[in-house]
Amino acid sequence: MSGMHRSSSAALKNGLPPQELLDDLCSRFVLNVPKEDLQSFERILFLVEYAHWFYEDNSVEKNPSLKSFTLKEFTSLLFNRCDVLKPYVAHLDDIFKDFTSYKVRVPVTGAIILDETYERCVLVKGWKGSSWSFPRGKKNKDEEDHACAIREVLEETGFDVSKFLNKDEYIESIFGQQRVRLYIIAGVKDDTSFAPLTKKEISEIAWQRLDELQPANDDVISRGITGLKLYMVAPFLASLKSWISTHQPPIAPKSDMPLKGMCVWKAKNSSTGNSSSSPMIIENQSTKPEPDNPAPGFVAVPAVYVCGRFSESEAYLCMEGGFIHQMQKWFGTRQC
Repeated sequence: MSGMHRSSSAALKNGLPPQELLDDLCSRFVLNVPKEDLQSFERILFLVEYAHWFYEDNSVEKNPSLKSFTLKEFTSLLFNRCDVLKPYVAHLDDIFKDFTSYKVRVPVTGAIILDETYERCVLVKGWKGSSWSFPRGKKNKDEEDHACAIREVLEETGFDVSKFLNKDEYIESIFGQQRVRLYIIAGVKDDTSFAPLTKKEISEIAWQRLDELQPANDDVISRGITGLKLYMVAPFLASLKSWISTHQPPIAPKSDMPLKGMCVWKAKNSSTGNSSSSPMIIENQSTKPEPDNPAPGFVAVPAVYVCGRFSESEAYLCMEGGFIHQMQKWFGTRQC
């Protein structure tokens, strides 16, 4: 027993997670799942990714002496130190390469949220980097497109689009081998509260004017005229403009409408900081108070479950109940 304590202490001094923590993560996320989730390395690596999210968002947050790892580093650590995964260590490079290739083929869905005048849309900025995009994310196994869009938008913005979503109103584009479908969610009030449910994924949410998102010139589609990085936005703008031209907005443009974008939520701290490499078009920030942390519990949406803010012990109970294969991320609210 004392040997285990010495091993744990040595690991912590190096910033490495102790063996018992890795065993626990492996047991909770990899072993205690339906058999079908262990039938391919792609599915196993998704489970390892869930364990990585939990480690970064909970274990490291509670114990700053623990090191933070990239997914590849964490995968290597788990495979090398968990008995059930050790037999495959020799093939890990190929396994991870195949997983990375597989991920870029997984279909993505999300939403283009328009205000009541159809002049502005909601964009989100990632936690790392400075690019903006429409809220969207990868589909889960056997998940329908519209259900994925509802779940991902709820995760990234805290806004439930289910009452607005029309399954037939969407714009779709192909990027390499990946299909991206964005449902058009039109007529959302501009005083709607937004705040992500995920941890360390979204650093900012803003209403951006569509006329500010047009490419700076024909040769540069990744930046708008204001300098915003719009790699995942620009390809949808022409089709969106065409849709708007055939649909009447609920209300006419307001004369007092902000001339530029309006930030509605911003994280206190993120990896992007206040980098000058991404010029902002934010004019003002909503004075509407941010919503309090959501009450613990599940928020049900079609085909999936979105996990609210659980304690670690409650989260484990959820996994033991068989929900792990449906969970996309561990959630918590990051206040502005």
